[in-house]
Amino acid sequence: MTSDITTRSLDALNAYGQTQQSMQSSTDAQGTGSTGGADIVSGFTSALDNALKGAIQTGKTAEAQTATGLSGKGNMTDIATSVEEAKLTLQTVTTVRDRVVQAYQDVMKMSI
Repeated sequence: MTSDITTRSLDALNAYGQTQQSMQSSTDAQGTGSTGGADIVSGFTSALDNALKGAIQTGKTAEAQTATGLSGKGNMTDIATSVEEAKLTLQTVTTVRDRVVQAYQDVMKMSI
């Protein structure tokens, strides 16, 4: 159980670090003179897009590992690792989705 929590924490930390690097590199590429609202939105959109593409790729890797295992040629450690990674990725995506929906609902409840 402790290793599962540690793994999740490290995955979250790595994801945060990658997002920060991505946003920093996009800010550097756009220039440091002005950072408007459009830059922030496009940076967030880019980070979200990259995260979703990574989640899809993780799922495809797990599927490929599982198919290799079913054919009798796979390494059980690699298969178990990739399936667990896909499981954690799916849980993370679901949590992010739930929080985005909740934030949207909170904004819609606000009075103007």
